[in-house]
Amino acid sequence: MSEPVATFPSYDLFTPEVLDDPLPLLRRISAETPVSYIPQLDAHLITRYADVLSALKDRRMSTANLTQGLDRLTPAELEELRPVRTSVAMWMGHTDPADHVRFQQLLKRYFTPATVDLLRPRVRELTHELLDAVEPRGRMDVVADLAYPLPANVIAEMLGMPTRHREQLQAWSRDILALFQLADVDLLRKSQRSVLEMQDYLRGLVDERRRTPSEDLLSVFVAAEREGVVTEDEIVANCVLLLFAGHETTAGLIANGLALLFDNPDQLALLKSEPELTPSAVEEMLRCDGPAGVVARVSTEPVEVAGTSFPAGRQFYLAMLASNRDPSVFFEPDRFDVRRKPNRHTAFGLGAFYCLGASLARMETEECFRVLLDRFPGLRPVDGGPLRRPSLPLGRRIESFPVEL
Repeated sequence: MSEPVATFPSYDLFTPEVLDDPLPLLRRISAETPVSYIPQLDAHLITRYADVLSALKDRRMSTANLTQGLDRLTPAELEELRPVRTSVAMWMGHTDPADHVRFQQLLKRYFTPATVDLLRPRVRELTHELLDAVEPRGRMDVVADLAYPLPANVIAEMLGMPTRHREQLQAWSRDILALFQLADVDLLRKSQRSVLEMQDYLRGLVDERRRTPSEDLLSVFVAAEREGVVTEDEIVANCVLLLFAGHETTAGLIANGLALLFDNPDQLALLKSEPELTPSAVEEMLRCDGPAGVVARVSTEPVEVAGTSFPAGRQFYLAMLASNRDPSVFFEPDRFDVRRKPNRHTAFGLGAFYCLGASLARMETEECFRVLLDRFPGLRPVDGGPLRRPSLPLGRRIESFPVEL
């Protein structure tokens, strides 16, 4: 290592106070140093907007493969979890750059602005259906009854998954979440079971599309298989990724966004009175509490970060939760403002690893809030509001969110 770890300020991200709310520590780190060290993760933390932006654009900073976390297991545990490690290694964003671009170009055939816009009526319809189901009760859990099933149903329909199997999809996805966290081996075993079960299920759907092509995304994959662009193993592995990431991210955005509106009643009132502000409000939700508060990168070549040289093989965490509140870029950065313009947040990344589903997530969230606030203008939190759990490192995930309609 060209720069000894000891030369960087070290911070503990795992205290109860930081797990409850990481923002105060992140503000302090950002003010004190451009690069710090996280000893528990043997990684460096970047918090300032300019440095995060530079790292996101730098092709020498690749996405850190999830299998690196699995590599910390004992040899026996690693062997036991080899199947999920093999599957994750085929996920777009966790392959080598050439394979990532190959899958990215394939998905761009389907994820066009026109395709996403055509889904708006169906998203509105699904939102109404979910709210119809809870209206007689007079209350709901935002996560379980709306934020999770809405994007789950959308991505399942895009892949051609039958309606009767969609609750199973959500159960599998909840188990797979452990792969993105510092989970114990028992949770990782459960994740592996769900990944393998989902892959077996998807192989059956792939066989059906070979016999009877449709207009769905899975048929695009099958057509690419015939062209020799992808293999069946790559199809099922990346469909697992899409089914998981295609709704987990949006579910977090909807839940976090509603919590921000309740915490800022003046902005909630403004959005109700001017629903045309919904797209701008969604951007502000992404900036203030986007679903990816931190992303991992690893240097594939020597790089320079904030004036310091690092060798290849160093791991970094880019704290968007901090950089999207950088006072040098955002006026009154801790104020939630649904009118904010410009809003140059980096919630969906940049460059080669920009989230292909960004336009879909934005559209789903916009339509969800338009319908929700129009139908239930008196919506309010109950039973203490959202229940948050730490999602390491530097994340908090809303697990339940009871509201009265």
